[in-house]
Amino acid sequence: VQLQASGGGLVRPGGSLRLSCAASRRTSSNNGMGWFRQAPGKEREFVARIGWRGDTTLYSESVKGRFTISRDNAKNTVYLQMNTLKPEDTAVYYCAVARSPFGSPFAADYAYWGQGTQVTVSS
Repeated sequence: VQLQASGGGLVRPGGSLRLSCAASRRTSSNNGMGWFRQAPGKEREFVARIGWRGDTTLYSESVKGRFTISRDNAKNTVYLQMNTLKPEDTAVYYCAVARSPFGSPFAADYAYWGQGTQVTVSS
């Protein structure tokens, strides 16, 4: 499975971006999906995950209420809508396919990873 993330860029604080992650083949029948991020000099951290049917989600405390994860199984694509962006959201964002139907906050539970897309929040 190959994952292609897109939608990153430079945005001012308070702005919005929508990330997309397209899978090369159907992965959604039994797999959760997630977004992680890694800032320079920091470890990769969990952002959000969504279950295979799209009806269960989980967010990190740092993005809860500002970010929304969703998926379109017909398009094999997962999205991350990011609103009210802050400078501390600056990172490379990675999408991933979980081994389980719901995903988890733990990177080790994910089998496939995208190449990452850079998000920079700066005035």
